[in-house]
Amino acid sequence: MSTSETRGSLGRFPTTRLRRNRQYEWLRDMVAETSVSPHDLVWPLFVHDKAENEPIVAMPGVDRLPIEGVVKAAADAKSLGISAIALFPVIPSQQKTVDGEHALDPENLICRTIQAVRAETGNDVGIICDVALDPYTTHGHDGLLKNGCIVNDETVAVLQQQAVVLAQAGCHIVAPSDMMDG
Repeated sequence: MSTSETRGSLGRFPTTRLRRNRQYEWLRDMVAETSVSPHDLVWPLFVHDKAENEPIVAMPGVDRLPIEGVVKAAADAKSLGISAIALFPVIPSQQKTVDGEHALDPENLICRTIQAVRAETGNDVGIICDVALDPYTTHGHDGLLKNGCIVNDETVAVLQQQAVVLAQAGCHIVAPSDMMDG
């Protein structure tokens, strides 16, 4: 019996070289080392309705930006090769309600920001928006409350409406981050 027969059909290096993982381009890509470049990144941006940047204490080096600052950041993203931005609104307390109704206003902060970014970058930078009620509710929960409990189906209906409002404003991807069943 030969040495290769005693080792099994695959053999051992250097007698057998397993090139099957390099045979096809798709397979080479699948088993290749991980490579991260700017086009793989999404830049999270926090937008507020104030005229100046405002540092986020809990995230050193990150600011809440006015709409114009987000537009500039989106243009910078494009020039840096970053494919997309994710927008997160900071809603003033006077615009928050128990039912988060401001999330459905097509003239709200996030919709105006989407439109301003699209006017500057067109479709060259993807815009991702969070489908979530917590920025818009007085209680800070992601869902509608009745008698102290989240009501799932009613919340899902509002989230569907919010997704449509964001899409109509020009958002490329709606990210359903609220943890609701259905």
